[in-house]
Amino acid sequence: MSENPPPKAFNSMPPVVMALFGLIAGTELLFTFAGTGILGGPDGIGWRYTAIENYAVNTTLVGWMVENNKYPLEHLARFVSFSFVHSSMINTAVACALFLAMGKMVGTAFSAVAVLVFFFVSAGMGAICYSLAVPEGGWLFGSFTGIYGLIGAYTFIVWVSLRIQNAPQGQAFYLIAILMGVQLGFGMILGDNDSWIADLTAFVTGFILSFFFVPGGFGSVLELFRKS
Repeated sequence: MSENPPPKAFNSMPPVVMALFGLIAGTELLFTFAGTGILGGPDGIGWRYTAIENYAVNTTLVGWMVENNKYPLEHLARFVSFSFVHSSMINTAVACALFLAMGKMVGTAFSAVAVLVFFFVSAGMGAICYSLAVPEGGWLFGSFTGIYGLIGAYTFIVWVSLRIQNAPQGQAFYLIAILMGVQLGFGMILGDNDSWIADLTAFVTGFILSFFFVPGGFGSVLELFRKS
């Protein structure tokens, strides 16, 4: 009998990814239990909607800040906190699955700090661009925008790999093309949904940030270009 214990399911999952997953899933569990009355009693049913009002990004509010040149910390914090509020358990489950998949691939190639930057900076940039591009867009919340930042970093990994192999580099962008196509398709079927602006911005941000967080820094990427 082998003395080696069986591998654990989350053995190779980067700790920073598991920590963020815990925050996303834990927040949803809180809202789910509150929605059934287990937490908060009768008032718990409205916790999710209260959280959206207090922690999600609102385009009208962003417009007010820009117009009046006032940026209260409590409202700037929304560009971080909006990633942890979702509309339903199903929405959160899909986000968690995609987050774990992207987080594992990006977290094994980049540092923990880089993963945090890809997720939060990309989400923030996406929310800002969305608010400025669609002033009447309303609320933006959920971790999908930050996940698109991780998809941008993952695309960078694939792109560099294809360049090293002298393979067609356009293949690296198949994933984002499919996701954008699906999102736009659902948007047309279910009604206009301009959140793709935030997601695409986050993707581009994550891809660009990867140049600076790749092991060896930006210089290593330039050296790769010189050799290819």
